[in-house]
Amino acid sequence: MISTTLRGHYEGGGVRDAITTVTLHAGAVKFNANVTEATLVNGSSLEGLSFSLEKPGSFLIDCDVPKQDVHFQFMNGVRVMEKPLNFTYTHWRGDNRTAVDGTLAIDSANKLSATYGFDSGFSKLGYSYVHRGLITFEPNYDFAKNSWDVAVSKRVFKENVVKASYQSSSNVLGLEWSSSGGFKVSASVNLAEEPKFPTLSFDSRLHVEL
Repeated sequence: MISTTLRGHYEGGGVRDAITTVTLHAGAVKFNANVTEATLVNGSSLEGLSFSLEKPGSFLIDCDVPKQDVHFQFMNGVRVMEKPLNFTYTHWRGDNRTAVDGTLAIDSANKLSATYGFDSGFSKLGYSYVHRGLITFEPNYDFAKNSWDVAVSKRVFKENVVKASYQSSSNVLGLEWSSSGGFKVSASVNLAEEPKFPTLSFDSRLHVEL
């Protein structure tokens, strides 16, 4: 089966990004080809062209053609005291960076997560709590920046999610409305700047199966 996804990002009154993804499904494995508007503007080029091969929950190999860069992801999971602990190992060849992410599901409502970068020493701890399946509270702490972030989201009208977030390192307050129908509206404001004008953006997605 072949599917096509069109994604657009609009900010400040104009299109900032437009990405077309063509996916070939071969059983549990998917092959993706991505092109952006930069690939097609002023004639065909390699700018914005990338390919990826993935098996969800197992591995991902992504190739950025113009940068001649490849990054790998491998996923695995174990059980700790009957609780699922999932790992994601990521390596960027071009930047020579390696990171590991881990998520421990304590129960259906509580999760702990951690991220560690072997080269930079970057590490982050996070917690997620889902209240009655409707409200999600997600604080996390960044040890490298010595800062914390927090996000609160609520499911409304079954298919929509409203999310508010705050990043203490950048002093940015954000508000987001997303729908499973393929659109997202976002607003953010830097509380450290004067005047405090919000930045608005709109993301849309169209998925077609052939």
